[in-house]
Amino acid sequence: MKLQPDPKQSLNTVTRYDAHFIEINEVCFKNSVLVMPQGDVQAWGPNRFEDLDQAAFRLILEKTPALVIFGSGHRLRFPPPSVFQDLIAARIGFETMDTQAACRTYNILMSEGRLVLGAFLIEQT
Repeated sequence: MKLQPDPKQSLNTVTRYDAHFIEINEVCFKNSVLVMPQGDVQAWGPNRFEDLDQAAFRLILEKTPALVIFGSGHRLRFPPPSVFQDLIAARIGFETMDTQAACRTYNILMSEGRLVLGAFLIEQT
């Protein structure tokens, strides 16, 4: 029997999720967030799929990830390419999936040492 707790990872890991929140390193977020393996979790402006715009994706560009995993909310939806055209121009990979699948994919890529950014849309109703 193990009597000592596991040490906390130094990497930002999605520890739980649901349609209304995402938990990163056991801290609950009820609004959209941007997260990379290291550094602070950042609040992200869009709270509805319809709010996605080019300015929201420029914030991602400033973080210079190699790959963006976009969680589109409770179901898979593809944003128009015009909103993430700056990422395309900068040759940053971009994948879209529902937020729950995006959380799982982010964790795998982050654990492999990839420079991945999770852009998780938590929709407000």
